[in-house]
Amino acid sequence: MNIKKGEIEKVNWKNLSYSEFVERFMQKNQPLLLNGFSEHHNWRASVDWVTPLGHPNFQFFSTNFGDSKVQVADCDTREFTDQKREEMLVSDFIGRCLQDVEGSAVQSSNSHSVPYLKDWHFVKEYPEYVAYKTPMFFCDDWLNLYLDNYRMHTDSDTYQENNEICCSDYRFVYMGVKGSWTPLHADVFRSYSWSANVCGKKRWLFLDPSQHHLVFDRNMKNCVYNIFDEVSDSKFPGFKKAIWLECMQEAGEIIFVPSGWYHQVHNLEDTISINHNWFNAYNLSWVWNLLLRDYNEAIEYIEDIKDVCEDFEGLCQRNLAANTGMNFYDFFAFISRFTLANIVLLCYINGRHGNITQISSTIARHLLMNLGSIRKVASEMKDRHALKGNQDRAVDIIETLEDPRFCKLCMDIGRTYAMIHEESHLSFDFESASAGEIADLTVLKAYTSSQFYTPEDLVEFIDNAVAEHGDCYINSSAI
Repeated sequence: MNIKKGEIEKVNWKNLSYSEFVERFMQKNQPLLLNGFSEHHNWRASVDWVTPLGHPNFQFFSTNFGDSKVQVADCDTREFTDQKREEMLVSDFIGRCLQDVEGSAVQSSNSHSVPYLKDWHFVKEYPEYVAYKTPMFFCDDWLNLYLDNYRMHTDSDTYQENNEICCSDYRFVYMGVKGSWTPLHADVFRSYSWSANVCGKKRWLFLDPSQHHLVFDRNMKNCVYNIFDEVSDSKFPGFKKAIWLECMQEAGEIIFVPSGWYHQVHNLEDTISINHNWFNAYNLSWVWNLLLRDYNEAIEYIEDIKDVCEDFEGLCQRNLAANTGMNFYDFFAFISRFTLANIVLLCYINGRHGNITQISSTIARHLLMNLGSIRKVASEMKDRHALKGNQDRAVDIIETLEDPRFCKLCMDIGRTYAMIHEESHLSFDFESASAGEIADLTVLKAYTSSQFYTPEDLVEFIDNAVAEHGDCYINSSAI
């Protein structure tokens, strides 16, 4: 293997502004290791979850969160494209970690597999226990802001009542003993992710998206599972050409994983980490491109029943939601509500601050950039005729604007941008404003129909809104 060690840029968080992070890493889709973070951010997790010697405080988890049901991977057993998983109580997982007196030597026993607790929805399960605060660089998180207010699936058949926690967000806690690992993969939705080591040490291997074809077979269907296995030259002919970037992550450091970067991760010590998946205007097109690719695969997989299936399109969309995490209808509802939220905030800033300050103008430019990104994706959806038979799943605009969940989404987004752009008075506005002040229906009704049925409706709505409000801040042709 061709491994380039230490090629991931390492920056002290104090030497990086938000705008620099966007320009150098998020916009260019480049990975980053942030250090020095834990020295100045007092996370509760860094105290409660860690022993004085810097090891995971397993006993604390067993005592305080032992009754939680979690997914635990068996790192020695492959199941399809991932590791075999088993649901168990946190207390039982901790018991497996502590059964050896050395704590981190579980993997040395022939009778025990290496356990790795993954994808624990800790924030949703324990909302009153504030373990950490999302770093500013990663707060423009459309995915989790949305899921704090809405369910992802528009189709009630896709949503399972007994799976509410597991489908509710993409904020996770991971806990693994030395020797636990995660196979080669790219993240869900081709989202960004950030991963903070509360304690322990990880080894990361990254592959640039331009080389991802090298780890797939000739048909681009199957991906290499473990890059340290004996990889077949005949099955994966390009594998030896891949150039891997290696990074060691210590306790208190945060990795930013950009969209589409395949990565494999190994715990070199007993480790606890906090991980978020997220996307926003800068990588929204990655999400759409993945949905389109997986949709085409869904069609290909069941095309032989197309002529006898009464609702072939509906079946494809249900399969897409099950396999990818959302389908075209879910995605359209998502971008429609975010369109409305960005326009509501633009109207609010325009009405609230007639004499535009530089900061509020900066926030408005951010909102316009968001609308430009959504418009681009909606135009691509229109060109692909992506929403066949969407009449029953249209987004009702007035109903949305009057929904308390939507008002909360607007306020959450507004507070986020006020914090990112360091404008405290706007943050106060979004804390104290009423629903009527945030979403002025009389203004919005003036240039909208009642529903979004198609991507064309969304594009037209954005164009009208920007023509009305965009020139207050920036030449609207820029979007």
